[in-house]
Amino acid sequence: MLLALISTFISCSKAQIIPAENNLASISGEVSEEIVKLIYNQAKVFPNGTELSIAILKNSVPYFYGIKRENDTLNTVSNATSVFEIGSITKTFTATLLADFVINKTVNLDDPIQEYLEVPLKIQEPITLQQLANHTSGLPRLPSNLSLLKLTSSNPYKDYDQMLLYEYLSEKIKLDHDPNSKVAYSNLGAGLLGFILAKKERSTYNTLLKDKIFDKYNMTNSSTIKKDIEDRLVLGRDKKGKLTSNWDFDALAGGGAIKSSVEDMSKYGLAQFDSANVILKLTRKPTFSVSKNTNIGLGWFLVEKENNNPLLFHNGGTGGYTSSMVLDTNKKNGVIILSNVSAFSKSMGNIDNLAFEILKTIPKSKTN
Repeated sequence: MLLALISTFISCSKAQIIPAENNLASISGEVSEEIVKLIYNQAKVFPNGTELSIAILKNSVPYFYGIKRENDTLNTVSNATSVFEIGSITKTFTATLLADFVINKTVNLDDPIQEYLEVPLKIQEPITLQQLANHTSGLPRLPSNLSLLKLTSSNPYKDYDQMLLYEYLSEKIKLDHDPNSKVAYSNLGAGLLGFILAKKERSTYNTLLKDKIFDKYNMTNSSTIKKDIEDRLVLGRDKKGKLTSNWDFDALAGGGAIKSSVEDMSKYGLAQFDSANVILKLTRKPTFSVSKNTNIGLGWFLVEKENNNPLLFHNGGTGGYTSSMVLDTNKKNGVIILSNVSAFSKSMGNIDNLAFEILKTIPKSKTN
């Protein structure tokens, strides 16, 4: 149910891959043989050239483990500072920017987006900033003037600029359902939120991220701009394991533009464990029920697992990459996986499966 709901930008396709040989090893006792076996079992079907970069947060201490498939063999590599597209995990950063604006009284969660746009909306129904962040806006997954044919291209969001977004909002917008009636995942909504916040500050989305998040948490390998991190970038792979282009974003950057490393993402994850951080705490506050065991905050999905202890979760995928992030903020444990497994791959769900499986192996820690 959860994995079906929290899908990535695109759907999956089929590919046949010969399982790799296993040349992986445990490291310093922190990445155990059990974890290595889990990694191998989930990663053995990925094509040559595949890399996984993994951060394991154990009682607020990060450990890193990297693998790469070469010559039909999975080998251990050091890639904690290597950069991957994180896809839709970007949405949690966009929600964090919103929380920052709210805490600093720049905007209110219930402000209608019409207050912040330079063009009138073609609809009368008010949509709030919170509804963009928690996928209850009623907006469709994608704007109708972003051609569905482009989703099969190598770089579908590159040319979707302010002009096209304004054209959609003022002439073509149509809600799929009434705002605040249900959760329906919307890349458009998250992208629009990032666009609005950048406009509000007379800035760019990337500059907002740098000023309010990346610099704050010393995330030196993170950017939405490819040239900033190109020397550290792991090249993306398509469903057959062939090299594919990166995805560039313009007006909808808030939905999936960030490129980062697991070292940086672990800093972002560890910050979630700080109960005194009121901005991040606001993003984790439940705002709407998704299902019996799942709520949504601002950007984050809150998955109830045991003893009313919700796990913080989001995943992401682009044409050449798949990512997953799951955090237990009470026990201060977590797993972050970045990969160049295509979201078109039939096995892209293995990345989420691996993240949850590794989290289960982490010994229970005392709650501070």
